[in-house]
Amino acid sequence: MSFDPAVIRASFAIVELRADHAAKYFYTHLFAHNPELRQLFPADLAEQRDRLFASLTELVLRTDDLDGLTGYLRALGRDHRKFQAQPEHYPAIGASLIAALRQFSGHSWTPEIEKAWTEAYTVISQVMIEGATEPAAAPAWWEAEVVHRRRAAPDVVVLTLAPDHPYPHRAGQYLSLCSPRRPQVWRPYSIANSPRLDGTLELHVRRVTGGLLSTALVNDVAPGERLRLGPAVGHAQLVPYSTRPLLAVAGGTGWAQIKALVEESARTGCRPTTLFLAARSERDLYDLAEVERLAGCHRLLEVVLAAPAEGTDRATAAQLLRIGLARRGSWAGHDIHLSGPPDLAPALTDLLLALGAEPELIRHDPVPVTLNRARPTSCSEWFLDKRDIAWINRTDHGQY
Repeated sequence: MSFDPAVIRASFAIVELRADHAAKYFYTHLFAHNPELRQLFPADLAEQRDRLFASLTELVLRTDDLDGLTGYLRALGRDHRKFQAQPEHYPAIGASLIAALRQFSGHSWTPEIEKAWTEAYTVISQVMIEGATEPAAAPAWWEAEVVHRRRAAPDVVVLTLAPDHPYPHRAGQYLSLCSPRRPQVWRPYSIANSPRLDGTLELHVRRVTGGLLSTALVNDVAPGERLRLGPAVGHAQLVPYSTRPLLAVAGGTGWAQIKALVEESARTGCRPTTLFLAARSERDLYDLAEVERLAGCHRLLEVVLAAPAEGTDRATAAQLLRIGLARRGSWAGHDIHLSGPPDLAPALTDLLLALGAEPELIRHDPVPVTLNRARPTSCSEWFLDKRDIAWINRTDHGQY
């Protein structure tokens, strides 16, 4: 790559001091000069501005790792197809990016800096376009009809979707989803089933306070509506051909991913499997009929429910799960899968390692670097306290 990483980092450190203003300026400039692009973005641009600056920060931090940066950009380009990004859009975006950087660099902006950023963006856009146009790339999205909807709990629905053409996936993967009710707002959800003969997919959706898409899915989306699906991603799958005993731990709607894995394990029925199903309270164990079904068809499946009585707090539920795992003694020699709230995997990994588990046998989806989802309020927070931006596919973890 021909640009100078040191110049890019030094320049970005100045613009980062006014990150939110720079992001607002970028979109204002982009839409003023290219109004036809406005339809490609969500109505509410607050999250989109965070997405822009989070991506820029990631790129700047990766400028010394060219191989990793190339892989990240290719994955980013493939992912952006679902936003209907086209090669002809990249020059307009580059022009607005340079304009925003120039505006908020003040007197520090120089021809050398503009040259470095122009070269950097040329490389970035070229690699992203290459990723988006790879012959082996999956479709940008699938259309899927909601064929069944079940209210599993006051804040949880189970949706069954029928994609319009074959949707390849493996147990343990997740997808990103968008609804016409919230145009251009994408969120990730675990696929709650192993591949089926009829090709349908099951998703478990919990309503998140203030969640744009989850609120629509739980409250409003009905059978007959169509949703848009991104490709299946993720590597938290069963180890192929492993005969080791399996420990699967699910918390809350993390049960969706674990359910798919237990279904996959049940296909052979010859592998001892221990399922710990945890919830904030007994009422939050929302899918017990499916648990019973799996226990009935998997003779080597043991189910342990870990849910305190009503009225207790989340910490009590977490402690109950930890006690249950510790009482079993050693987990050495087990394949282990963890799925649940973002803090579940780190906390249980430490416990299971202390109980003899091998680190290379523990699998889970990438964990956010922080549970803080608030928007940055001071100039250094973009670097010092990374935010969990849940609606960005974590392609930096090699999930595409």
